[in-house]
Amino acid sequence: MASADERRFEVLRAIVADYVSNQEPVGSKALVDRHDLGVSSATVRNDMAALEEDGYITQPHTSAGRIPTDKGYRLFVDRLSEIKPLSAAERRAIRNFLDGAIDLDDVLRRSVRLLAQLTRQVAVIQYPTLTNSTVRHVEVVSLTPARLMLVLITDTGRVDQRTVDLGDVVTDDGVARLREQLNNTLSGKRLADAAAKVSELPEQSPGELRDIMTRICTVLVESLVEHPEERLVLGGTANLTRNVADFPGSLRQVLEALEEQVVVLKLLAAARNPGAVTVRIGEENEDEQMRSTSVVSIGYGSDDLLLGGMGVVGPTRMDYPGTIAAVRAVANYVGQILSGR
Repeated sequence: MASADERRFEVLRAIVADYVSNQEPVGSKALVDRHDLGVSSATVRNDMAALEEDGYITQPHTSAGRIPTDKGYRLFVDRLSEIKPLSAAERRAIRNFLDGAIDLDDVLRRSVRLLAQLTRQVAVIQYPTLTNSTVRHVEVVSLTPARLMLVLITDTGRVDQRTVDLGDVVTDDGVARLREQLNNTLSGKRLADAAAKVSELPEQSPGELRDIMTRICTVLVESLVEHPEERLVLGGTANLTRNVADFPGSLRQVLEALEEQVVVLKLLAAARNPGAVTVRIGEENEDEQMRSTSVVSIGYGSDDLLLGGMGVVGPTRMDYPGTIAAVRAVANYVGQILSGR
C-alpha cells in the first residue's frame, strides 16, 4: 500500500483503540495527544476526512469526534497482522479450570463461563454433534435384581445415563453377558450406525435374556439419537446490559435472538475448521436482529474432526484482538480435552 494509505490505516487503528476503550467519539486532537502518529493535527484531520469519505469512520450526531463503522472494523480486523497470544499464566489458568471438569456437560459449562469472563461478552458453545461421535463403551450396572443402569460413553466424552426397569430379575452373570453383547455390537461404531444395530440385538440374545435386551434397547436408542434441545450452552448474557448504549434501541432484539437456538446455531455455522477464527461484524450477520453485534466464532475438535462451534457475541465496539485470542485458546483446550489428548 502507498504510504498515505498506511498512515490513514494507522489513524483508523488509533480511532478503533480509543473508541473501544473509552466509548467516546474520537477527535483529531485526542489522537495526536494519545498516539505517536508522527504527523501534525492538520494531517490527521485530512486523513480522518478521507477515512470518513471512504466509509471507514462516521460522525455520530453533532459530536466533533468520529467512531468506526462496520466497514472500518472490518478493515481493522482483516489487517490484524498477529494476535497477541495469551500469557503463560492465562493459558495455565484456562487449562487448570477446564481440567477440573468431571464430564462433557461440565467441560462445556466451564468453557462458556470462562469465555464470558475472559471477553466480558456473551459466550456460546455447541454440543459436539453426535453424528461425528462413536460409541466408546456401554456400561451395564445392576441397581437391584430387576433394575439396571445403562451408561453410554462416546469418544467425545459424552456420558449418558439411563435406568431400565426389567419386569424380571437378572443374575450377575446375565448382566455380564448383556454388557459383553452390547459392547461387541456397538463399540467403535458411529452413533447413527449403532442406533441402526440396536434393533438386531434382541434377536441375537439367548432366549432367557431376550425380553430384558428388548427393554434395554428401547431405552438405549434414546441415547443414540440427536437431542436438538441440548445443542447449546450460553453464558454471560448479562454482559450485554453493561453497555446499553452499544445497542441503540436493539438490545431487546439481540437478547430475544440469543434465546432462539436456531439463530445462534447459524452464527456458529461459519466455524467449520478447528482453529480457524471467523469474525462477522454488524451488517455481515445474516439475522436482522443481530446487526448491531459482532460474532467471533471458531470450530473446536482435533485436526481431522470438527466436533462443534463456539464463540462470543458482543457489540461491534469490542476488543477484537483480545477476544480472538481468548476464543482461540479456549477452543484449543476444549478440543484437546474432548479428543482425549
